[in-house]
Amino acid sequence: MDQEITTQFRIQNLEARNEKAMEGGGAKRIAKHKQGNRLTARERLDILLDPGSFVETDRFVVHRCSNFDMENNRSPGDGVVTGYGRVNGKLVYVYSQDFTVIGGSMSRTQANKICKIMDLAVKNGAPVIGLNDSGGARIQEGVESLAGYADIFLRNTLASGVVPQITGIMGPCAGGAVYSPSITDFIFMVKDTSYMFVTGPDVIKTVTHEDVTKEELGGALTHSTKSGVAHFACDDDKQTLLMIRELMSFLPSNNLDDTPTLPTRDRPDRICEILNKLIPDNPKKPYDMLQLISEVVDEHYFLEVHKHFAGNIIVGFARLNGRSVGIVANQPQVLAGCLNIEASRKAARFIRFCDAFNIPIVSLVDVPGFLPGTDQEWSGLITHGAKLLYAYAEATVPKVTLITRKAYGGAYIVMGSKLLRSDINLAYPTAEIAVMGAEGAVNIIFREAIAKAKDPVAEKARLIKEYEEKFSNPYISAELGLTDEVIEPSLTRKRLIDAVEMLKNKRDVNPPKKHGNIPL
Repeated sequence: MDQEITTQFRIQNLEARNEKAMEGGGAKRIAKHKQGNRLTARERLDILLDPGSFVETDRFVVHRCSNFDMENNRSPGDGVVTGYGRVNGKLVYVYSQDFTVIGGSMSRTQANKICKIMDLAVKNGAPVIGLNDSGGARIQEGVESLAGYADIFLRNTLASGVVPQITGIMGPCAGGAVYSPSITDFIFMVKDTSYMFVTGPDVIKTVTHEDVTKEELGGALTHSTKSGVAHFACDDDKQTLLMIRELMSFLPSNNLDDTPTLPTRDRPDRICEILNKLIPDNPKKPYDMLQLISEVVDEHYFLEVHKHFAGNIIVGFARLNGRSVGIVANQPQVLAGCLNIEASRKAARFIRFCDAFNIPIVSLVDVPGFLPGTDQEWSGLITHGAKLLYAYAEATVPKVTLITRKAYGGAYIVMGSKLLRSDINLAYPTAEIAVMGAEGAVNIIFREAIAKAKDPVAEKARLIKEYEEKFSNPYISAELGLTDEVIEPSLTRKRLIDAVEMLKNKRDVNPPKKHGNIPL
């Protein structure tokens, strides 16, 4: 009987400790936290993970700081909930910072908790999802809290390209805290309630005399449209977490896994008649590349990444006959599809992610060149454009390229050309593959002849038409083997699927080396 009483007492003690840990910072702080339409750390995990799958680790960990009366301010878990669970049935490791406990600030013990699950993720080949909501380093701990950040940064770096790393910015993220998210693969932010910046508005006003709000400086809209730091800007906590789940469905668990494949009822040989009329006869008239993407992918569903940043290029995930693919496409509706600094950065980063995780890359090309201008050149267009070139050339995953219309000069080479080890290169009959557009070429080649002509305008028009007939078509490239097939647009879906399926066992390697030196 005494043993039964002792056991019962111990179980009750455990239950009491669990209840204490579940309380976080207490009812008052939770109520204040939720006034801004924000969820608690545990509520976020309930939405993110499959029901009943979460297993918590280090629930009873407390900090060891005794400075500034901190020994009297201890809560189980120390401001972060860590553990593992499942998303769409697949194992993931998670941490969710709890702003109700000392502002979610980073302590030495909180860092240890996060590092522990990151180590487990790498050892077991599963993604890491971090939900950041923190006031920053815990000042009372001094350099120990900074050392904790450094330990996390190191693990982010070593895990890069090994397991997918996803960050949800669910509240404040400032100072040194911003560098861990920036190393991860995708960043989600919440409109109006999350922000990221290295130095806050008060410091900026003191040093540079600029008057700026937190939202203007580092809010979700700022980072998803201007800086490109955030890949997704969502309306609230719930949408953010559901979007993370959606993204995860396209990704493998680690760099050794095969490309994810899901069942689809969409026929692989579906004909897309509308594409025969999509490309305008006038080469200067824009069209929406997103319409082409929607027509050819499974269920017409495309998960666009970086939607509001560098709109002249489109990147995102879709499926072709159930298989995940990464899509990179010029957008003729924005800057005529020209490549600039922002577009080059955006696409290069996305391509390198796909290559790291065995996701085939499908490129849809309509690019008249790189964006001209002093601002672009002085800001390093050469170096940034080379990032895109480097990413395509380095990638060893299946690469399929379709040229829909313009593919001029260096931009043709950069956008997944056969010359950069693309496996299958297709073109529409409307494709124009040349050093430059007909008018520009004629102005250079026939400058003197046009000047001497009796009717310079008529002569120039004749020469442009002649140049277009000779060069502004895909058949010269096809004759040289740089284009594998010229296809009818309505067959696009079938041809892309054929190519991706054919390449599913592709093996390619780069020369042995420690690592390349990408132009940063």
